[in-house]
Amino acid sequence: MRSIPGLIRLRLWLRRRGHARYVVALLAALILLAVLDQMARRGAEVWVMAQLSREAEAAAGLRAAMLRSEIEKQRSLPVVLAQDPDVRTALTRRDPAVLRGLDAKFEALAAGTRASVIYLLDRQGVAVAASNYRDPTSFVGNDYAFRPYFRQALTEGAAEHFAFGTVSRQPGLYLARRIDSPAGLIGVIVVKAVFAEVEAEWRRLDSPIFVTDTRQIVLVTSVPGWQFHATALIPEAERARIRASLQFGDAALSPLPITAEGDNRVRVTMPEGGAARTFVEAAAPVPTTGWTLHVLSPITAAAEVSIAAARVLAVLAGALLMGALALIGSRRRQALRKRRRESRARRELERRVEARTLELSAANDRLREEMDQRQHAQAALQGLQDELVQASKLAVLGQIAASVAHEVNQPVAAIRTFAESGAMLLARGDTGSASGNLATIVGLTERIGAITGELRAFARKAPGPLGPVSLRAAVDGALLLVGYRLKEQEVALELDMGPEDFLVRAERVRLEQVLVNLLQNALEALASRPGGRVRLAARAEGERVLLTLADNGPGLPAAVLDALFIPFTTTKPAGLGLGLVISHDIVAEFGGTLAAANQDGAVFTLSLPRVP
Repeated sequence: MRSIPGLIRLRLWLRRRGHARYVVALLAALILLAVLDQMARRGAEVWVMAQLSREAEAAAGLRAAMLRSEIEKQRSLPVVLAQDPDVRTALTRRDPAVLRGLDAKFEALAAGTRASVIYLLDRQGVAVAASNYRDPTSFVGNDYAFRPYFRQALTEGAAEHFAFGTVSRQPGLYLARRIDSPAGLIGVIVVKAVFAEVEAEWRRLDSPIFVTDTRQIVLVTSVPGWQFHATALIPEAERARIRASLQFGDAALSPLPITAEGDNRVRVTMPEGGAARTFVEAAAPVPTTGWTLHVLSPITAAAEVSIAAARVLAVLAGALLMGALALIGSRRRQALRKRRRESRARRELERRVEARTLELSAANDRLREEMDQRQHAQAALQGLQDELVQASKLAVLGQIAASVAHEVNQPVAAIRTFAESGAMLLARGDTGSASGNLATIVGLTERIGAITGELRAFARKAPGPLGPVSLRAAVDGALLLVGYRLKEQEVALELDMGPEDFLVRAERVRLEQVLVNLLQNALEALASRPGGRVRLAARAEGERVLLTLADNGPGLPAAVLDALFIPFTTTKPAGLGLGLVISHDIVAEFGGTLAAANQDGAVFTLSLPRVP
C-alpha cells in the first residue's frame, strides 16, 4: 500500500518539472519509428518479392521451353523409325544379318541425336535390335513386355513413360511407338532420352531447378540427391504401389526438405549438411508433357539492401517529422531556451542527416552495381536466344533452298535449251517446230511448279495421291530433264524397258524426282571420264517391277555404301547428303524399296508394286 502514494508523489514531481511531457513524446516517437520501420520493411519486402517472383517465373518459363525443345528432338525419332523400311523388314523377316545391320544403324542414330538408347521390340515385347548391342548391358534379347510404355503403345499407338532403367540403372524418358503392317501389329520402337546434360547445365546456375510429374515426384533436378523425392507427402499405400511398379526403383519417395513461408518464399535445407536458405519459388508447366518445372531463385544481397534502404528512408522521414514537431513545440518556450534547443536540434539533425545520407549513398551505389550486373546478364541471355532462333531459321532455309535448287536446276536448263532452239527455228521460219518448243517450255514450267509444290508437300510429310503410273512415261519425263547433260558430257544412254509398258503404284512427279536424282548422281560420277555409259533396264518379277540404273563410274566407297541412306552421308565436297535419303523415303511411301550396290560402277535398283 505504501507504493501507491510514492507513485503519486513521483508523478507530481515529473509534472512540476515538465518531464512527463518529454517521456510521452519520446514514447510516441519510438512507437512511430517502430511503426514506420515495420511498414517500410513490409512494403519493401512485398516489392522485392514481386520483382524476384517475376524474374523466377521468366527463368522457369525459359527453362521449361528449353526442356520441351530437348524432348521434342527425341520425339521425332520413333515417329520416323516406325516408318523405316529396314525396321519393318527386320520385324517381318527376322533375318540375323538384317537385325545386325539395324543394330549398327540404331547405334549411328543414337550417337548423332544424343539419344541414350534406341531399341526395337517384337510383338511379344522382346528386344530384337538395340543401339547398345555392343555393351555388356545390351538390351537385345531382354523381355520388356511388363513395361507400361510397351503396353500403352500396343493399346494407344504411342506412349511416353519416365522410369528407372532396370538394366542400365539410369532414369530416363521412354518414347514408344507402335509399328503396324497390313497384317496388323508387328512391333514397337522405343527411344530412351536421358537428361544428364540438362542437369549438368542447370548445376552451373545458383538457382536449384527440378521437374515434377503429376504426382509431385521429382524426375529431373540440378540438385544431387533430390531425384525421386516428392514435393508433397505421398500416402504410404500409393508409395508402396509405385515402388512395386519399379518405375523409380527402390526410391523412398520421401518429401523434399522444402518448407513454405508464404509470398512464394520457401526455406530449403540443402543436401549433405548444407545450411538452410530462403528462396523464391516459381513454377511453369512443361508443354506437351504434364510435367512442372520449378525454379528456386535465391534472395540475393541486393534484395536485402533494398529492404534495408527502405527502412532507413522511413526512419529518416520519421526523424525529420519529429524534429519538425520538436521545433514547432520549442517556439512556445522562452526565446533563450528556444534558441539553445534549436541550435542543439539543428546540430543533432545535421549529424544524423549526414550519417543517414552516407548510408543511403553506399546503399544506392550497391543497388546501382547490382542493377548493372543484372542488365548485363539479361542482355547476354537475350543474345543467346536470338542466336538460337537465327540458327534454326538458317538451318531450315538451307535445307529448303538446297532441295529446290537440286530439283529445279535441270528443268531450267532444259527450258533454256528449247528456247534457244525455238529462236533458231523462228529465224529459219519453221513456226510449227518453234510452236512445239514453246509448248514444251510451257510443260517444263508447269513441271517446275509441280516439283516445288511437291517438295513443299514432302517437307510437310503430306503424301500425295498414289495410282497407276506408266513407268516408261516417268523415265521419258526424267530423261527430258537431264537429256541435255547426257549429250554435253557425251554419256551413252542404254534403254532396255522391254516390249511392255509397266504400270506401277506411284505418283508420277515424285517418281520422276527420284529418277532425276539418280540420273544426276550418275552424271556427276561420270564427269571428266571418257566413255561414260548409263543403262536403264526394267523387268517384272511377280507382283513387282524392278528398274535398274547402272553407270560405269568409279562406284561407291564401301564406307559410304553402308550408310548411304542415313541423312548427311555424301561423297560430294559440297553435298548435303539428303538427295538419296529423300529418294529412299519417296520410294518407301510407294510401297517399294531403293537399294544400292557396286558392279563395274554404281547400281541402283528400284522395286515398285506392279499394277495389273
